[in-house]
Amino acid sequence: MSLSYFVQQLLNGLSLGGAYALIAIGYTMVYGILRMINFAHGDEFMMAGYFMIYSIAVMPWFLSIPVVILLTILMSVLIERAAYKPLRSAPRMSVMISAIGVSYLLENLANYLFTAMPQSYPQIQILKKVYSFGDVSVSRVTLLAPILTILLAWGLITIVNHTKLGMAMRACSKDQDTARIMGIRVDNIITTTFIIGGALAAIGSILYFTDRNTVQPYSGSLPGLKCFVAAVIGGIGSIPGAVVGGFVVGICQIIITAAGYSVFSDAFTFVLLIIILICKPTGLFGEKAVEKV
Repeated sequence: MSLSYFVQQLLNGLSLGGAYALIAIGYTMVYGILRMINFAHGDEFMMAGYFMIYSIAVMPWFLSIPVVILLTILMSVLIERAAYKPLRSAPRMSVMISAIGVSYLLENLANYLFTAMPQSYPQIQILKKVYSFGDVSVSRVTLLAPILTILLAWGLITIVNHTKLGMAMRACSKDQDTARIMGIRVDNIITTTFIIGGALAAIGSILYFTDRNTVQPYSGSLPGLKCFVAAVIGGIGSIPGAVVGGFVVGICQIIITAAGYSVFSDAFTFVLLIIILICKPTGLFGEKAVEKV
């Protein structure tokens, strides 16, 4: 394996990992506050792909991108209000079943509205511009994805650790009842969390589908599951953990595929998850829960 080929695949892995990391952050933030897994998050990412296909047909790309982000945020908030908010005081199992139901609803809705046939994702030329460095050729989106992911994650960590909103989020993640007594509008904080998750899913969708060219109703199922695995590997509830987990999963997938074992690339993700859970059940950056007596 030549050095240029290795660098090429590493860049591809970083690009894929960046998209995974953005979606994994959505999983980890919702879990951090609600202690639930939003299984519909991968399908929100899929729907964002369709939003781009149809929005760019009637407006230029620089307007389509904010429209896609806004539509995905709106969809995420509607899902939270309709499927999760009424179950605030219900057992966690009920909320999980509701999340799975929303996931299947989005997949079947996409199947009904857009048919099961794969549709071409629009070519956004500013993202597809190719740079050559010797024998290595990379598109702009490949270079942009990891940089954008790190910047967005840094901004989000800054918000969580150094703003009143972040303080309210951390309070809600510890004890929602106490947070309410202290005057924090818990419902507003939860909605804000879904807004952030929806925006990151939309951006991750653009980075992911730009390199993969087609969208179909089940495009979010396996990537969504891999992003959940990335969040667990990094330590679910930890934003830096989600970023590291996303990059680990993306790089491993590309390297295994490049080595000629593409049939095992998906399975390896889950083997890696099992190994991490056996060696460090809380994930790489997860903190062990302390029970108070």
